[in-house]
Amino acid sequence: MVKLLDEQERTLAFAEVALGQIRSLRQTAVPRNYEIWYVYATGYNAPLNKVINETLARSGKLSESDLEQIYETYLSHIKTSDRIDQVGARVIGEIDAVMKLITDALGVSATYDASLVGATSKLATATTRDHIKAIVDSLAKSTREMRETNQALENRLALSKSEISDLQHSLEAIRAESLTDPLTGLGNRKYFDRSIDMAVQTALASSEPLSLLMFDIDHFKSFNDSYGHLTGDQVLRLVAQSLKQTIKGQDITARYGGEEFAVVLPNTALRQALTVADHIRRAVMAKELKKKSTGEILGRVTISVGVSMLKQGDDTDSLIERADACLYAAKRAGRNRVICETDPEYSAETQTRVA
Repeated sequence: MVKLLDEQERTLAFAEVALGQIRSLRQTAVPRNYEIWYVYATGYNAPLNKVINETLARSGKLSESDLEQIYETYLSHIKTSDRIDQVGARVIGEIDAVMKLITDALGVSATYDASLVGATSKLATATTRDHIKAIVDSLAKSTREMRETNQALENRLALSKSEISDLQHSLEAIRAESLTDPLTGLGNRKYFDRSIDMAVQTALASSEPLSLLMFDIDHFKSFNDSYGHLTGDQVLRLVAQSLKQTIKGQDITARYGGEEFAVVLPNTALRQALTVADHIRRAVMAKELKKKSTGEILGRVTISVGVSMLKQGDDTDSLIERADACLYAAKRAGRNRVICETDPEYSAETQTRVA
């Protein structure tokens, strides 16, 4: 009883620290933020504590994108790993049960084989009808037992096949979930990193064009500051919906982080990519943002887009770096526009960065 009380006091102390941090930093007390600070209070996740301390020392606060990145990097994958371990344990348990049944069946088979050998020997020396009948009855009994064992094994194997198939689907669902941003339904940063590496390798090997769009929601912070994080989340979903409606086929869409998104366009040259980028920009701007709780029209959302195209000698990092520079050039030029690496604004941006 004393041990239970000690554990209760300890966990409540962690909870108080977590809530205290949320209050002092004026964050929303949503489950994600509470979990981050609770784990921070326990001290069990040293990398998480390190990045939080460094971020606070650098800027004195944790932004929404900081919190999201910390959660995705240091906490969400742990849940996925736990679920994978659970499914793996069930698969191993299923295999163990089948192996035991097979071992038992082999034992019955060996006994049946011995019965056949014994019956053959006995029949060779049998002299009376009753003696032969007893041997045949014994063989019939062994055959029934063998048939029942085989039937049980067949039924169990069929059940295991179904169970393992379900577990396989569960693993596939977990894998898909681990690569999906829960708020927008788009691919997450992990999905983007894997996908763009593969796309770049394929394009370089086949000498096919490949373009990258990097875009950022204009004045996103003001939506959060003016209307709250729920409205900010609504803005992110609105942009994601526009992407889903615009981007089809083999093109890769992902939430890159915070209010930034990325689209990889295989087999797409720069001019075509610019058309796609402007189509996305117009699709986002065409939607009115409405506050769900009051029905109030909050205006329209705009995005700034940077576009780069893969060159010989490029790698993933250089392709992203140029698209990112184009994005910043678009924001410097007044936002709500598309800038590519052949535009003069891009040249001005790169010169500013070098200087």
